[in-house]
Amino acid sequence: MRAVALRERPTRQATRPPEARGLARDEVRLLVARPGCVEHIVFRELPAHLAPGDLVVVNTSATLAAAVDGDRAGSAVTAHLSSALPDGTWTVELRPGRRATGPLRDVVPGETVTLPHGRLQVLAPYPDPDADPAAARLWRCRLVVAGPVPTYLARHGRPIAYSYVPDDWPLATYQTVFGREPGSAEMPSAGRPFSDSMVTDLVTAGVAVAPVTLHTTVSSQERGEPPLPEPYAVPVATADLVNVTRSRGGRVVAVGTTVTRALESRADETGTVHPGGGWTTLVLGERRPARVVSGLVTGWHDEGASHLDLLTSVAGSDLVEAAYAEARAEGYLWHELGDAALLLP
Repeated sequence: MRAVALRERPTRQATRPPEARGLARDEVRLLVARPGCVEHIVFRELPAHLAPGDLVVVNTSATLAAAVDGDRAGSAVTAHLSSALPDGTWTVELRPGRRATGPLRDVVPGETVTLPHGRLQVLAPYPDPDADPAAARLWRCRLVVAGPVPTYLARHGRPIAYSYVPDDWPLATYQTVFGREPGSAEMPSAGRPFSDSMVTDLVTAGVAVAPVTLHTTVSSQERGEPPLPEPYAVPVATADLVNVTRSRGGRVVAVGTTVTRALESRADETGTVHPGGGWTTLVLGERRPARVVSGLVTGWHDEGASHLDLLTSVAGSDLVEAAYAEARAEGYLWHELGDAALLLP
């Protein structure tokens, strides 16, 4: 299997949520790609393209208001809180302003950023504390705030957003119907187009739905940069359902790269999924293809993103390239507020 190679062409960014474009969540476009066949439908029609006995696995992580305004020696900055570490510190990306296109590059260990009713102390580069500070994008930081950090963020934070979304939208815009446990720096966006009625349609069609939890980190990696370690959990009941589905010939359809990473992190060499969790450092791609996931609901990712290697690990290079070529030709909307794909190799 070769790495996916996409020609870089202009894409249409989703600059507003579907609701602001006159659409319901489940009315965004869905490209269904099978070998030799591409269809264009509305997302709410997805259940008709699955079969009784298939299993859809979703991510129950809810999104934090993880962007906080700060002051750095008189200059306005934005702190993107990426992940809570086991020792109580946080990984943080510091940016110059609300819609900056990249991180600050002159951060130094020991400096302090003033936050509303709190402060942030920079400790060391992350994930490698011995990395050159001038090359560091993320930092391990100590937050000094009153009460639990999620509660603080609910009062003083806002959702992380990038320059292609020029306006601020409430946190509810960045939640999925599956979100129950706050912890994601950014929305597990493949689940956004699902509605309550769609879940009902899946179940009544004989398609099972099962949960995992994976808390996402910031998604602003540089081109070619691997995904960061992320905390996750695969429940016993979900592992059992995955294994039974596969033994009976059903498809395991992951809703997003987060679900794929969680399930594949618990899969042994035979494809059997074992319950459990922790921090995953798994990188899926040419060297480590998917063993469990046999279908994938996904958004549209930029060329060079590590997400594309994961898509290829599930669907293969040919299908991913065909889907992306068709999506570009048909004007699909990119990123977390845009359109979607169902890849069924």
